[in-house]
Amino acid sequence: MLIKDIMTKKVITVTPETGIEEIARLFLKYHISGVPVVDKAGDLVGLVSEGDLVRRVADADTPRRSWWLELFAGNVSGAADYVKAHGRQAQDVMTREVITVPDDMAIGRAAAVLEKHRIKRIPILHDGKLVGIVSRSNLLQGLSLAPASPEPSTDDRLLRARILEALSDVPGIQVSLVNVLVRDGVASIYGVVESDFEANAIRLAAEEVAGEGQVDIQLGRLPAWGYGYGL
Repeated sequence: MLIKDIMTKKVITVTPETGIEEIARLFLKYHISGVPVVDKAGDLVGLVSEGDLVRRVADADTPRRSWWLELFAGNVSGAADYVKAHGRQAQDVMTREVITVPDDMAIGRAAAVLEKHRIKRIPILHDGKLVGIVSRSNLLQGLSLAPASPEPSTDDRLLRARILEALSDVPGIQVSLVNVLVRDGVASIYGVVESDFEANAIRLAAEEVAGEGQVDIQLGRLPAWGYGYGL
C-alpha cells in the first residue's frame, strides 16, 4: 500500500504572510495542530505547528501548556492582543526544513520516516508539489490493512476517490478530519466527527457510492472542546 492510498488530500494550508492569529483560528476551526505553508507558486516553503506558535508567542515565564490550553478553551483575548501587537506571520515562526515524502512511497517506509524524525505529520509531494498530508493515525490505519492487501487495485483507488468526493458534498462535514481506506471494494472510514448525525450522514454518502453493507465506519467523537485531533 502506498502513501497516496491513505493520505488526506484536502490539505488546509496558509501562505507565508498569514498572521499567527489566523493560523490559531484555523487550528480551532479544523481541529488540527499543524499547517503547511505554500507560496504563490504552490511550492511548499514551511510548516507551522502548535509548537512553533507556542515557542514564539508564549511568555517565557508562562507555562507553555497552560497558555496553549487557555487559547483553545476560549480565553483568547490576552493571547490575541499579544499576537496583534507583535504582528507575527507564518514566515516568522514556521519550520523551514520540512521533512516530506513522495506519494508513491510505501506506507511502511513513510512510518519509519516519522519515527526517525519524531514528527506527527508529513506533507506528501508529487513532482515537487503538495498533494496531501499524512499523520501518524493515517499510517496506523493503513498499516492495519496493509498485510492482507499490500497493493490496492485500480478499482479500489477509484472507489476511494469517488467516496472522498461524495463526502466533500455532505453539509457540515469537515473532510480534513475524515479518511477513507478501500480494500477489495470495502471502504473503511476513520476519523472524528461531532455527532452521531454526522457519522450517519457519512455512512449514507459512502454507501451511495460503495453500496450498502460495503462501508465500515470507524469514527470517533470530538470532545466538547474539540481540540486534540487532526494532523
